[in-house]
Amino acid sequence: MSRQISPREHEWFERMVVPVSQFPPDSFVVAEVRSSPNFGERKSKIDMLLLHYTGMPDAGAAVKYLCSVGTEVSAHYVVLEDGHVIQCVPEAYRAWHAGQSSWGAETDINSCSIGIEIANPGHDLGYPEFPRRQIAAVIALCRGIFTRHEIPPDRVLAHSDVAPGRKRDPGEKFPWRLLHESGIGLWVKPAPIVAGPIFALGDRDPAIEELQRLLARFGYGMSPSSYLDGTTRDAIAAFQRHFRPLKVDGVFDVSTLETLRSVLAARDQARAQATAEKVLYPQPVNS
Repeated sequence: MSRQISPREHEWFERMVVPVSQFPPDSFVVAEVRSSPNFGERKSKIDMLLLHYTGMPDAGAAVKYLCSVGTEVSAHYVVLEDGHVIQCVPEAYRAWHAGQSSWGAETDINSCSIGIEIANPGHDLGYPEFPRRQIAAVIALCRGIFTRHEIPPDRVLAHSDVAPGRKRDPGEKFPWRLLHESGIGLWVKPAPIVAGPIFALGDRDPAIEELQRLLARFGYGMSPSSYLDGTTRDAIAAFQRHFRPLKVDGVFDVSTLETLRSVLAARDQARAQATAEKVLYPQPVNS
């Protein structure tokens, strides 16, 4: 006896059937390949992981946009709310996800990074919490990427880190601490927000120059000047979204400064440890 398949069942069956793809997936957690025409050749080695949110009301529409001719936008992976992982561009190629961006001396972020779009409508559309299943899939995907590429913890970044004047994603609700506890990225306990001197847009003070130097040392693009201009405010807000998410206001306060100092100390310690491990356990040379 036959019965009519419901729309929900139909969608489930479609998810279970992985379409024939134009390339094999790089990761075992990939459930589906939807090839995007928007990619090119890399100009540098992969040493960065860049996390985004889609910023669209519908995840399906976001995937379609990333895979459409003429949009000139793509990402290597898209992680849907239920943990379904789609690969759009092979890791060996340069996806177009970072836009105008920089980190340290690097201005071609697309060439050195793998881009992961995480389905979430974003700040302009309610900005809901990221579901647990989705974050579990992101963690599994990232851990797999680390087995194929050498990516330092301090180069697991937000889109807002490399483009602070343009972007806010994946935002302050993204669980960076949980990723760090799973072996992904850099994290320190944020310094408590306490009373103390604060500086906002338009202020000028020698302490602002110190903060600017520390932000630039970490990777944010700026020139120390002791003047808190729009570039500095945007970098402060980006840092807060990533490392001090309780209060994101672009204001220089004691908590932001102390947290930044702790992040730099943790980064330098991780780098020193990685260097020591390379000396103790050198990689075999292929003959």
